[in-house]
Amino acid sequence: MEKRWKAAKEILLAGTAGAIFYLFAAAVFAVIVRAYAPPQTVVTAVNWTFKALASLAFSLLFVRKGRAIWKGAAAGVFSCLLSLLLFAAIGGGFRITALFPLELVLAALFGGIGAILGVKLRKEE
Repeated sequence: MEKRWKAAKEILLAGTAGAIFYLFAAAVFAVIVRAYAPPQTVVTAVNWTFKALASLAFSLLFVRKGRAIWKGAAAGVFSCLLSLLLFAAIGGGFRITALFPLELVLAALFGGIGAILGVKLRKEE
């Protein structure tokens, strides 16, 4: 039972930190968007990149050994969903496109990769 709480704590910590990083990065990028007005495809690609990097980096930092790939994937998905809810709460509204499931898969993939890298870099078995 204790392992489940520890795993849940790792997932929540990595996901929350990832969502906060994404919100900060998106706010900084919004200033650039206002100044230069890039095409919508560039804005979408940059937002996906921020989410992928957040999932990778914070899974790498917070997820420990023991089913790391699954915890990292869960943290990535949680981070993506939490950022969606936070943007809706801030006032951006829910903007779910047909590509949102792909975005969740991307966040899960990068979260799993980050968790594996974190375990290997810390030399955990």
